[in-house]
Amino acid sequence: MGAARQAVFLDRDGVLNRALVRNGKPYPPTSLAELEILPGVPEALAALQGAGFLLIGVTNQPDVARGTQRREVVEAINAALLAALPVSEILVCYHDDRDECSCRKPQPGLLLQAAAKYDIALPLSFMIGDRWRDVEAGRHAGCRTLLLDYGYQEKGTEFPPDCISRSLPEAAAWILRHSVTGTGGG
Repeated sequence: MGAARQAVFLDRDGVLNRALVRNGKPYPPTSLAELEILPGVPEALAALQGAGFLLIGVTNQPDVARGTQRREVVEAINAALLAALPVSEILVCYHDDRDECSCRKPQPGLLLQAAAKYDIALPLSFMIGDRWRDVEAGRHAGCRTLLLDYGYQEKGTEFPPDCISRSLPEAAAWILRHSVTGTGGG
C-alpha cells in the first residue's frame, strides 16, 4: 500500500449546501426542493480534488432520531450532493446527543471511520465546518480545522480553529496554501 492520503472533511449543511437559519441557528434543508449548493462550492472542491485531496462529507442529522426528518430525505439530499459534487462519500450520524455515540460530532468517529476506510493521514488532513462541533471533531481526530463563520448565535469552541473563513472557496484557498504538497495520493 502507498503513502496515506490527505483528505478534506466537509460538514454538509452550511458548507456544501445552504443551511436554513432561524433565530440565529442553522438547520438542514427539510426536503430535496430546499437543497441549494452554495456559490463557489463546485469550483472550490474541484481545486482541492485537483491538488490530490480526498473529499469526504461528515454530517450530524439528529432530526432523524428526533422524529422530525425521515432518513430517506437525508439520503436523497446526500445522493443529490454526491451526484453534483466531487465528494467521494458522505458519512452520516443519525443519533441525538442523548445517544452518546462516538460518531456524533464533536466526537471524531466519522472522521476516524473514513480514515480507516480510505487510509487517510489525519495530521495532514483538514476539517471544514460552520459550527463548533465540526471544529472540535476535527481537532479530536488530529486534523487542522477551518470554521466558516456565518455569525450563528451559539456557543463557541474551546478549540480555536486554525483558520476562520467566510466561504468554502476562501477556506479551500487557505488549505491549498497551507497543505503539504505531493502527499495527496490518488
